[in-house]
Amino acid sequence: VHLVESGGGLVQRGGSVRLSCAASGGSLSMYALGWFRQAPGKEREFVAAISHGGYTTAYADSATGRFTITKDNADDTMYLQMNNLTPDDTAVYSCVAKLVPLDIPSSTEVAWIKSSNLDAWGQGTLVTVSS
Repeated sequence: VHLVESGGGLVQRGGSVRLSCAASGGSLSMYALGWFRQAPGKEREFVAAISHGGYTTAYADSATGRFTITKDNADDTMYLQMNNLTPDDTAVYSCVAKLVPLDIPSSTEVAWIKSSNLDAWGQGTLVTVSS
């Protein structure tokens, strides 16, 4: 599956952005999904994950309470709502996906995403938070 992100841009401190991730050439219905980010000069880090059914989520400590990951299987799109942004959130945000078997616990699905056990990466979208 080919992942395509959208929604990045420039936002002021304290502002909000919603990122989207859609698939071309396939459906996301059987994929656990997530977001990673990489800030300039830093290593890539996990941000958030969601199980294929959308019922289980996981967040990095830096995202907890400010970011919300959702998955809409009807329009085959995943979203990351980011609120109360700070300059430390400036990064390229990449959508990731892992094809999951039907009999895997949803907690395992999000664990796979967190551990970078992945099948697909998007190109990324830049979010810049100004101070």
